[in-house]
Amino acid sequence: MYRFTLPLAAIALLSACAQTPAPTPSEQAAPNNIIFMIGDGMGANYLTAYRYFLAEGKQQQIKPTIYDELWTGISSTWPDDQTLVTDSAASATALATGVKTFNGAISVDQQHLPIGTLMQQAKRLGKANGIVASSQVNHATPAAFLAHNPSRRNMDAIADQFFDIRIEGQLVPDVMLGGGLTHFIRDDRNLVAEFQAEGYQYADSWQQLTQLSQAPALALLADGGLPSVLNQEMEAPLQVMTEKALELLSGQPQGFVLMVEGSQIDWCGHANDIACAMAEMHDFALAIQSAKAFVDANPDTLLIITADHETGGLALAADGIYEWRADLIYGVQYTVREITERLMALEPAKLADQWRHWTGLRLTDEQLTAVLAAQHDQPKLYSLLNGYINQATRTGWTTSGHTAADVPVMAYGAGAEQFTGFMDNIDIAKRIMSFIQQSAK
Repeated sequence: MYRFTLPLAAIALLSACAQTPAPTPSEQAAPNNIIFMIGDGMGANYLTAYRYFLAEGKQQQIKPTIYDELWTGISSTWPDDQTLVTDSAASATALATGVKTFNGAISVDQQHLPIGTLMQQAKRLGKANGIVASSQVNHATPAAFLAHNPSRRNMDAIADQFFDIRIEGQLVPDVMLGGGLTHFIRDDRNLVAEFQAEGYQYADSWQQLTQLSQAPALALLADGGLPSVLNQEMEAPLQVMTEKALELLSGQPQGFVLMVEGSQIDWCGHANDIACAMAEMHDFALAIQSAKAFVDANPDTLLIITADHETGGLALAADGIYEWRADLIYGVQYTVREITERLMALEPAKLADQWRHWTGLRLTDEQLTAVLAAQHDQPKLYSLLNGYINQATRTGWTTSGHTAADVPVMAYGAGAEQFTGFMDNIDIAKRIMSFIQQSAK
């Protein structure tokens, strides 16, 4: 597999890039701490869906959610090519550097030269940095804040750069919480041991996570991404990790930058799985509530929330029917992929009852016949089951990929007024970088 190695000259260039101040939005006091939360794939319709989901579809109970309370603007997401539809790598690069690039790129430009990130800038100016993700910590979005590679697929090389790239001799990340263990302990390199040798506390279980007492710290809680919220017993995993990261980073004299990604909202969108999406949106909402509480206790903190792109073309109605059944989503206990795998292992006579138990939905005679015929054909069975849930809830999807739709922007705390109205994703990064520069004066 092709591996991208950052030359020493490029690493030197990073320090220079990180020293370049961004345009100054105002001369007001800048926030000392910045919490940057990214709901991967979270288009505006996901926020609407979550509002109705919380109300179980009952009109008299519909109330604003934490997303609605903080919503201040909207952002475009196009990459630096002719597609208009971005992937997570290009959009995360825009959010991390203030520079557009091509799909698949991790904080490099069209010539594959590294672009300084806001976390590299923060490290040079004495701030601490943290990464939290429900995916691998070296997945596209978190990677763009810490690494440089022409391909997001080079995940081992990206993990290496988390350790190898230094700003004035210092490692850039101080806290990393999420998945991705197989990229950090490999036959050719044990990055966990190297981080521990640099003084990092380490955890590879939720119990050990609670025992982390100070930064620097690393927690790798799954071989790949974390299990979907619907498929694990751990309640609100993203909220738990967010609170731990804030605990570890608080008290830094020069402040901190923390990026929290609700990674699997996007994965649910790719799967066109509405129950999965709402569960991930709920965990992300709880993490936002914890971040907002931190801002309330620490007024010199900015909370900024957005998405890198929209996934799935989510529509809250389908088939020309004026109805969206948010109440039926509550009956779905697992992701469709998990339900599919479970049904494939059952005796045929038990399929209908177990389907109803795991989803709250009945199979018609016609549907049951189709399920029985496809029981040992995983792709076909998945498609059938997912279609039944979307049909019952009247949920529509236009694609299994990303769309060019604008995404919401939410802000709270010091400097939040700089994130109102329409903006492009690079504008978000430029304003954050300006705050980082100002707060160091």
